[in-house]
Amino acid sequence: MTRTLVIAPQWIGDAVMTEPLLRRLHARGERITVGALPWVAPVYRAMPQVAEVIEFPFAHGGLQLRARLQLAKQIRGRFEVAYVCPNSLKSALLPLLSGVPKRVGYLGESRVGLLTHRLKNPAKGQRPPMVAFYSALSGDQDIAADRPQLTLPAGEVANALHALGLTPQGYHVFAPGAEYGPAKRWPSRHFAELASQLDWPVVLLGSAKEADLCADIAAHTHRPGQIMNLAGQTSLSQALCVIAACHTMVSNDSGLMHVAAGFCVPQVAIFGSSSPLHTPPLNPRAHVIWLKTDPHYQPALTCAPCFERECPLGHTRCLNDIQATDVLSFI
Repeated sequence: MTRTLVIAPQWIGDAVMTEPLLRRLHARGERITVGALPWVAPVYRAMPQVAEVIEFPFAHGGLQLRARLQLAKQIRGRFEVAYVCPNSLKSALLPLLSGVPKRVGYLGESRVGLLTHRLKNPAKGQRPPMVAFYSALSGDQDIAADRPQLTLPAGEVANALHALGLTPQGYHVFAPGAEYGPAKRWPSRHFAELASQLDWPVVLLGSAKEADLCADIAAHTHRPGQIMNLAGQTSLSQALCVIAACHTMVSNDSGLMHVAAGFCVPQVAIFGSSSPLHTPPLNPRAHVIWLKTDPHYQPALTCAPCFERECPLGHTRCLNDIQATDVLSFI
């Protein structure tokens, strides 16, 4: 059995989209250890094919060479092959420093000498959907049909819901944040209006940075007693459990959107400045709302997708003009 190290991406959504790659590696007999940053590691614990998760003692940003050298010393000789998912130079350092003989990754950031098996990095406008982008590291040819699949032990989910006072499939989840910027966030007033029209309780999920956003949504609903604001109050592991057992998930294009897709829960994914052609929720139970492709929406959104953090034109029509009733029809 090949002893394999996978260097994980640093974003939750990207981590989810590496699951088909890991499933392929496992199916051909590789024992998979994933090296991941702490805020991404719980995603890999929801992948049964992962034998071990090593949480990196690295902070976001910076080379942190001393910490990498120390970890490389600890894992030296453990792995025969490494797959480096991120494109950064620093992400390829650990496999090199720990003596992994076969190191697979995309070319980028002058790391030619750090990799032994190098894939040409597609130009930004020609990059395939991210699942296919990561799956190509396996060297397999047939990679188009894969979709991420996440699984959690039933007991773990039940314990998490019990601690939060939630009933399985008895609530909706809203994830109104998007780390990238406001051009990916459906307005909070629309989330509040949607919550006011639902019969079941709504759980708001997000990071501590999104606590105020979620508080604003809760404050402007007409059913404040039926809103549970958990933004910044759960671990990612708990959030995964809440999403896995929800009735429906409503979100922007975000990491938690991909988590919901991985658990195959019914979901509505709202896109604005980004494109569902590149990072769609790969879920047969997902409904995507994107005014760019709505033939009835006028004037047409010729500006989308712009992939900007904030609307360059100052109107953010791509999100402001999506109404709560548009989303309600899919719930």
